[in-house]
Amino acid sequence: MSSKGILYTVSAPSGAGKTSLVNALVTSNPEVCVSISHTTRPMRPGEQDGVNYHFVDHPIFETMLSDGAFLEHAQVFKNLYGTSRHWVENTLNEGMDVILEIDWQGARQVRQQLPDTVTLFILPPSLAALRQRLTGRGQDDESVIEGRMNEAINEISHYRDADYLIINDDFTTALAQFQALITSQHLRRDRQEQVHAAMLHELLSSQ
Repeated sequence: MSSKGILYTVSAPSGAGKTSLVNALVTSNPEVCVSISHTTRPMRPGEQDGVNYHFVDHPIFETMLSDGAFLEHAQVFKNLYGTSRHWVENTLNEGMDVILEIDWQGARQVRQQLPDTVTLFILPPSLAALRQRLTGRGQDDESVIEGRMNEAINEISHYRDADYLIINDDFTTALAQFQALITSQHLRRDRQEQVHAAMLHELLSSQ
């Protein structure tokens, strides 16, 4: 018997390695998937609709929002982002685990509606390491990096909202810890009782 999937929120400051860890985890776990958000921001070169995001215009997003279609939503600069409630609930009911890569505010919105959500925060080992990672991308000038650093410090201050904390100093170690978290949730007694109900009944039938 398969049980309902587990919903995870994964939050981190920009540059902490959240997306790389999530991608590596999902690649090695066929029963874990990442939710694809809806957004009003323009599609960037190399992106695909339905793969990177579901790209919609502002009127469609606003209609979906008024219809209660989003589990959580946020505005980043002038762009809107939202997680489809229907897709998440259907995917969980099919027995798949779902990861939401969202900031602490989105994670809080999700937790308020779905209290069983498992929340994870990923941190860099130091601000110096974070700055080095942001600079190493070679995509932004110094003023943009300073802005990202300020945003990161604000994001870091909310790590206490999460159930679990991983420090991404060594990628291999952090990924192993992430995998251990996923495994441990499936070994919870209540979930094992669901999955192995018949076996447990047989084991106890002689009592």
